[in-house]
Amino acid sequence: MQIPPLARSIRPRIGIPVRLSSSTDPDPRVTEANALFDYIVELVRDGGGEPVLLTAPGEPLEALDGVVLPGGGDLDPRLYGEEPGAACYDVSHAQDELDLAIARRSIDAGLPVFGVCRGHQLLNVLYGGTLIQDMDPGTVAHREPNPAHGAGPWAWHEVQVQGWSKVSSLYGGGFGRTVDGGNGDWGPGNGSTVGDAGTPDRGASHAVAVKIASGHHQAVARVADGLVVTAVAEDGTVEALEDPQRWVASVQWHPEALELPAEERLAPFRAFVEVCRRSPLA
Repeated sequence: MQIPPLARSIRPRIGIPVRLSSSTDPDPRVTEANALFDYIVELVRDGGGEPVLLTAPGEPLEALDGVVLPGGGDLDPRLYGEEPGAACYDVSHAQDELDLAIARRSIDAGLPVFGVCRGHQLLNVLYGGTLIQDMDPGTVAHREPNPAHGAGPWAWHEVQVQGWSKVSSLYGGGFGRTVDGGNGDWGPGNGSTVGDAGTPDRGASHAVAVKIASGHHQAVARVADGLVVTAVAEDGTVEALEDPQRWVASVQWHPEALELPAEERLAPFRAFVEVCRRSPLA
């Protein structure tokens, strides 16, 4: 007997722009980014969604219920008014064009959007913010030059996610721990500036501490107008953002990292698929 496919209402269609750089690139970070892309596709599927790979800036979005913006190489700093520094890697105008077009059109269409690592930085730039092109070493390691066996290519540390935030809702299955001080000072770190537009409502609920897999040399500098900071590292690095007017949220870390427990990897993607399922456009 032939089993009919799941109806769209049961399996939301989640668009994911493809990675354009080849894994044959001599920079091992490109191969790693492509593997992480594959993990995101798998996690969206395992979380109840139907991954839809988007290959062109003008790809039709009408049949989609949401979009995930994955990690990858560095954005062209000219997009935020700077010249590229020597530390930039895998800068691709074609990738920037694809990701920015999909992000912009998805937001304009009212689709839920979830950005991961590069996707987090891309949303800040799209909204008008800037990036730190290469972070100075600080009190928190954000990348691991000499990873331990079994720990993957990650620096592991905690972030505090505001309990009222969209990102907190993605971790609502008990994978973070509630901590006091979630309404405290969100000072800038590593050169980042958190202005009025990036200041969250500190009168809300407690923060949730989440252990994360971190692997980035760039970070949000000036937070864009229209976005609020919803998670920071101990050094003040902006770890999560959201648009309070629509379902657009992002994280600097890698929730798809293979070294995380299986259920913890799946949880945020499954929760995002449910957001897309409940979206008025679904």
